[in-house]
Amino acid sequence: MTIENAISRIHEIGIVPVVRAANVEEARQAVDAICAGGIPIIEITMTVPNAPAMIRELVRHYGNSVLTGAGTVTTAKQAEICLDAGAQFLVSPGLSVPVVQTATRRSVLAIPGALTPTEVMAAMEAGAPLIKIFPCGSAGGPKHIKALKAPFPEARLIPTGGVNATNAADYLAAGSFALGVGADLVDLAAIRRNEIGKITDVAKLLLDAVRLGRTGKY
Repeated sequence: MTIENAISRIHEIGIVPVVRAANVEEARQAVDAICAGGIPIIEITMTVPNAPAMIRELVRHYGNSVLTGAGTVTTAKQAEICLDAGAQFLVSPGLSVPVVQTATRRSVLAIPGALTPTEVMAAMEAGAPLIKIFPCGSAGGPKHIKALKAPFPEARLIPTGGVNATNAADYLAAGSFALGVGADLVDLAAIRRNEIGKITDVAKLLLDAVRLGRTGKY
């Protein structure tokens, strides 16, 4: 999986589900439900216990059929651990140049976080092809993305934090490259209630919102 291939897959699907599962089996159930809804992408955050082991198992199980990444990667050491586990992309809540450099050196996509114009500029100067805007919802939501796209029309932004099926189309219409969605899609409580279909239904709604947001046909 090259950097360009990962970027292409993320843009094509338009949604990056953020999973904070308690164990590998729970993560697999979440991935299966998300894939059933048409989203073959997953991000396992490093805040999850034994996240690298979970990433390794998911990569082994799904191979290239699911784009599996690591989230909340904040140091170069963490980046190396995740890459050794097979992570196909890395996501950070802020900008760590060493993380970007580590991923780039190993030909893996790194998506650093930013919120302000200064931070977006720093991420672009570090060579990040995609930039996570976090926490976007509390900073103005789609209006914040639209404001950032004015001075940075070439920036490929992925708002995360407060993104859901209700506002997803507005985020895409504002110029987002893709969307990061956490608990509003990956409802672990639904999995534990054996209501996995709920996650699949939300995934489908999000994909509909991506299409509507990009075409402008609400």
